Amino acid sequence: MEKIIIASNNAGKLREFRAILEPFGLEVVSQREAGFCQDVEETGTTFAENAAIKAKAVYAAMHCPVIADDSGLMVDALDGAPGVYSHRFAGEGATDADRNAKLLHKLDGIPAEKRTARFVCSLCYLDANGTEKVFSGVCEGVIGTAPRGENGFGYDPLFYVDGKSMAEMTEAEKNRISHRGRALEQLKAFFEEK
Repeated sequence: MEKIIIASNNAGKLREFRAILEPFGLEVVSQREAGFCQDVEETGTTFAENAAIKAKAVYAAMHCPVIADDSGLMVDALDGAPGVYSHRFAGEGATDADRNAKLLHKLDGIPAEKRTARFVCSLCYLDANGTEKVFSGVCEGVIGTAPRGENGFGYDPLFYVDGKSMAEMTEAEKNRISHRGRALEQLKAFFEEK
């Protein structure tokens, strides 16, 4: 069974990667499970740059296939923020609830029709030889005025698609429409062609 390291320790992301990749007979492990415990500084200005930075750091240390993703939320009324700073939007050490509260505060008074947003994901896959392939996915939606739902992570309770927050969706529903799910579908198609 081929092992692929996911350059993340985020439990929510790992669940999504495993659900999509394990049916291919791949052993999906987090960077910590693989023995990579360093923090990689994300200095890129785009999601694709940050994904490549993380993938290359893990590959250089572990010398086996790696998938890194960088993803985040881009809100039109905030000129695309929080963007690549989605995880750090409310400061270092902030929780998902802290980030969601800050987003709601920033959008206070913004009417529903101007709360359009998108989740963006860039995946960087490095194969056993270090050859790089990048896949991207986007999910369009709107930011609600209050969190709803118990599933998902990050900004999912505030991100609505067709009147339903991502945190109200089942994992399967979310994977079908999410930015990461769409990028992973491209990755799956790539594996099927190999």
